[in-house]
Amino acid sequence: MQDSSAPQPVRDNGFHRSIGLFSGTAINMTQMCGIGPFITIPIMVAAMGGPQAVIGWIAGAILAMADGLVWAELGAAMPGSGGTYVYLREAFQYRTGKLMPFLFIWTMLLAIPLLMSTGIIGMVEYLEFFFPGLGWWPVHLIGLVATGLVTWMLYRRIESVRAITIALWVIMLVSVIGVAAAGFSHFNASYAFTYPAGMFGGKFFMGLGAGLVIGIYDYLGYNTTAYIGDELRNPGRTMPGSIIVSVIAMMVVYLALNISVLGVAPWQEIAQSKSVASLVVERSWGHLAAAVMTLLIIVTAFASVFTGLLGGSRVPFQAAQDKVFLSVFSRLHARHGFPHVALLTMGVATAIGTFFDLTEVINMLLAATVIVQSVAQIAALVVLRKRQPTLERPYKQWLYPVPCAIALLGWIYVYVSASTLSLILSGVWIFAGLVVFAIWARANRSWPFAPVEVHEAYLGKP
Repeated sequence: MQDSSAPQPVRDNGFHRSIGLFSGTAINMTQMCGIGPFITIPIMVAAMGGPQAVIGWIAGAILAMADGLVWAELGAAMPGSGGTYVYLREAFQYRTGKLMPFLFIWTMLLAIPLLMSTGIIGMVEYLEFFFPGLGWWPVHLIGLVATGLVTWMLYRRIESVRAITIALWVIMLVSVIGVAAAGFSHFNASYAFTYPAGMFGGKFFMGLGAGLVIGIYDYLGYNTTAYIGDELRNPGRTMPGSIIVSVIAMMVVYLALNISVLGVAPWQEIAQSKSVASLVVERSWGHLAAAVMTLLIIVTAFASVFTGLLGGSRVPFQAAQDKVFLSVFSRLHARHGFPHVALLTMGVATAIGTFFDLTEVINMLLAATVIVQSVAQIAALVVLRKRQPTLERPYKQWLYPVPCAIALLGWIYVYVSASTLSLILSGVWIFAGLVVFAIWARANRSWPFAPVEVHEAYLGKP
């Protein structure tokens, strides 16, 4: 039912709108390219079965672009903090109350730590450059210690996030440029452009499915500006522009990086390497240069986990404060004033994720988010066009609904290409979320145990 007396949030929540197109694009690109390509190039090459692995990154870019246009319209129309949480809350409140935003936050409790686990796993893999032959227990012990160290460092009020982010961006740029330069300095075209016989045979599309899973994982982050909409200058231009430019720019970076790596050694050797960047630099410039580059990548991985858990722990906290999620996550540390329950929960989940294989973690991460975030957002865009036709939309999706259809088909392809274990675990997690929601809704007298309450937060706002 319509509750016209409820307070309506405004678009401007006091944040300084200082982020323009250039800085917004830089923010997206920084989140897109952490340690990702340095740990996924071998997986992509193995999945695609040769140098044609470049197709995986092109397919990932197409899906990221189509999905990015969904984010662009929703984010430009509702430029607040929260991203998906806001869009699902606004679109699905008419029939299912708070169910969809609740399930999204529930899924993020799993997805964000899984994403952080990939950083820890990648960091440990590159540590093996200095300590080769580490056994199962030492590898996982290092992962646990690293996760514990990050959580301990975050267990306080953090005031230097901007400095850390800028440092991470600089180190990331140096790492990517350094590895690509090393590869092209000793480039062998016969390695990079000699394709195996029958590369487009019956197994191609199976490999493409696995490659698309890896490819879209590497592009994750193109939507970062949607989560900081309150701080964008001219969101109608900055939101779509930063998404489109960052996807195209990162596609060029990934293709250049992939081709440079493939030109250094046979693809079979690349596919089996755990620290491919170290291999490339060592073959081209020697052991000392490789050691320096490896150290930079390890720092990048650690810093990305630090900033990721810092921001991620605020997601359930904000939802709990809005009374859309479990109230325990709204608790702040008595002394330092940070959401310690959310931080500890995600820290533990990250530690558990480090015990899985990297490919399996990526599969679980995407399987967990496809239904509740990616597909749900496409539906949200369609629903809001029908439910709120007068909503101010500074940007309307180009060629609508074609990008929506491409994104939907792409995400379904990603979902069915994920491993069986990932599909089972994601299904179990979502089912558990439905059970927890039912208990929470009954305790809070919310739908389905009470009529829905509609608060059209952005409708009619300037």
